[in-house]
Amino acid sequence: MMLSALLGPIFHLSPFIPAGTTLGILGLMTLDTLSWKGKGLTLLLDFFASAEDRQRIIHHEAGHFLAAYCLGIPINDYTLSAWEAIKKGQPGIGCVQFNDTFLAEQKILETPLIIERFSTVLMSGIAAEIVIYGQANGGEEDRQNLRELMIVSGINQNHYQTKANWSILQAKNLIIRNQETYEELVKMMEKRQSVADCYQLLQEKLKQN
Repeated sequence: MMLSALLGPIFHLSPFIPAGTTLGILGLMTLDTLSWKGKGLTLLLDFFASAEDRQRIIHHEAGHFLAAYCLGIPINDYTLSAWEAIKKGQPGIGCVQFNDTFLAEQKILETPLIIERFSTVLMSGIAAEIVIYGQANGGEEDRQNLRELMIVSGINQNHYQTKANWSILQAKNLIIRNQETYEELVKMMEKRQSVADCYQLLQEKLKQN
């Protein structure tokens, strides 16, 4: 927009065009933020995502899925794109939806073992990216969820980084121990197989280990 304003006089471009376009874009961004909670921008970014980015999302969410299964936290559903998430009323670009009823029944905030397991599951997407790609590009929402879990659990926030690092290490070890199964899970999720089908794969494969 700045370039069009600077070069406008040369090409006889009215200054109202870049100004109007800028105001229009800012207006749409404001509407998206206030009314749609940023879903429009998320959808736009997802539309222009590269093939590698889409693969990262699948590997990230498969990490959550595998860890949740192994640690006994039930899964209701998963999404791997912004459009899928919007259709199912879920936030973000990709998401593994856990069974909230189960977590409530387990009194997660009063059970240290469940807190440890859920912390590992939250960091397992980041761990999966590190195992496959050497570093994690996503996971900020996972980190925020871990912070919130620590707050409501009464865990000192000064221990956040230690908690996050420990949970990532636990998740990495889990994925590496079951890497062949994890890769097959990635392929199934890429094909949008049902949660039940993914469960069956994990049940069969993990029995053999």
